[in-house]
Amino acid sequence: MAGFEKLSLKEKLGYGLGDGAANIAWRGVATFLFIFYTDVFGLSPVTVGVLMLVARFSDGISDVLMGVIGDRTKSKYGKFRPWIMWTAIPLGVILSLLFSSPDLGSSGKIVYAYVTYIFFTLIYTANNVPYGALMAVMTGDDKERTKLGSFRMVGAFGGGMLVQGALLFLVAYFGNVDPSIEINKLDDEKYSVIVSSSSDVSNVNIKTEAGIATFVWDDSAVKPEDNEATHTKSFSMVADKQYAFIVNGEENINEADISIIDQKRGYSNSMYVMSVFLALFMFITFYTTKERVLPPKTQKNNLKQDLKDLIANKPWLVLLGIGLLFNVYNSIKQGIVIIYFSHYLNNQLLAASFLIALMLASVAGAMITAPLGNRLGKKKLFIYALLFSGAVNSLFFFVGPDDIGAIFAIGAISEFASAIFPTLFFVMLGDAADYSEFKNGRRATGLIYSAGSFATKFGGGIAGAIIGLVLGAFHYNGQDAVAIKGSIPGIIMLMSWIPALITIVAAALMLLYPLNQKKLDEITVELNERRLKENNIDPACRRGRA
Repeated sequence: MAGFEKLSLKEKLGYGLGDGAANIAWRGVATFLFIFYTDVFGLSPVTVGVLMLVARFSDGISDVLMGVIGDRTKSKYGKFRPWIMWTAIPLGVILSLLFSSPDLGSSGKIVYAYVTYIFFTLIYTANNVPYGALMAVMTGDDKERTKLGSFRMVGAFGGGMLVQGALLFLVAYFGNVDPSIEINKLDDEKYSVIVSSSSDVSNVNIKTEAGIATFVWDDSAVKPEDNEATHTKSFSMVADKQYAFIVNGEENINEADISIIDQKRGYSNSMYVMSVFLALFMFITFYTTKERVLPPKTQKNNLKQDLKDLIANKPWLVLLGIGLLFNVYNSIKQGIVIIYFSHYLNNQLLAASFLIALMLASVAGAMITAPLGNRLGKKKLFIYALLFSGAVNSLFFFVGPDDIGAIFAIGAISEFASAIFPTLFFVMLGDAADYSEFKNGRRATGLIYSAGSFATKFGGGIAGAIIGLVLGAFHYNGQDAVAIKGSIPGIIMLMSWIPALITIVAAALMLLYPLNQKKLDEITVELNERRLKENNIDPACRRGRA
């Protein structure tokens, strides 16, 4: 009866696409925005870190406010579905503006970054809090919600795979510069390459199409100790000025084999394309889903009581802390990947393959969450996944830039386990909403799910601040080769043991979570009987027909 309908495959897939859209935005920002701000837009890492933290101080208010608004929304489409439709296009537009780089001067750039970033977080809140709450009102069966959670995470990781796997290649396509290139062969695999452009290009990246050859500057002004051979070089081009390199490691190189990418134009145009997919997926979610679980008919709007119930909801309080911690963990890992591959492995495009490998591992992790959760229980599975993912991730500290196989293996195994975190988290928020209704006779689903948006956004802000402060301590400057070289130890720390420490704290906190499967089964049966009575159906008769 009410709330216990089995969800169709179409509805599960449609719901999953919504998180695919959200992760085009969120993973795009978490993975690429830091390096875009530092290496392309020209902001310092400390400025970016402070920006990402300061901009999140409003999140607690905005997330709770959106939860309250969602619970009180009345439309023919339901409480939460309309917000997915209303925010689809605005979220795509602000994502595009976030990765635009107008020439505003140093102070103007900082102001632009703050304004667009804050608006992004606000619009994301208006979209994601209702989207998360929608899961809890599509079905009242906690086991069916666990299955729906797996579809959600598969969609999320699919959207992440789309943006993380395709973006760097789109940047290369849209940012392609057509410069003047002169090549002189010095040996079988050694060439002198001179490039110039008829216009200024503030940030370009040069490499060979195959990505095998290494570049060193053919410039007496560059000190030998600062002129390491790398597969790519980043620099700014002044109109009609010549830039000379010695290129080693590939045979038969010609002008067509030299790729020079304008990262500013590449990022902007790529995000325009991604924003179209984001809006399309959101509309599909809106049209394919349905709300079924309603608050008790006797419940009256009482914000003071809703907030009182929320603060007294121990499962929700524990989940709020857990969500914050695992989002800091995941966001540090995502935020440092492109910097790690660009400046430690000296192969930025390889990061795209790495991120796709991680997304495939994430899909596998999300798909196995439901059967593992049913076998072990959600609480135990969460703890095991936290400790395992963190331990594996710390192994990055021991690998070198040539250990590509080990880097991919460590990343994929760690990501397989960390995919379980969000899959369980959003399902368990639904359990917390059921617990509140069971205990208090009231349901504030949107308010409960505001924890998900808050944890995601504020966790990302803390992660950005940690990345910025650590890189700042090592004097990182994405447009200065010498500074980049000196910051390598900090990059390795951020890739390995710094995020791993967070999983230990999160696992300890999860020990306080009070809902086991026996208690959840009791809550589910009791709530179903209450809903049947509200609809004038005898629960005993209902059980007899089952």
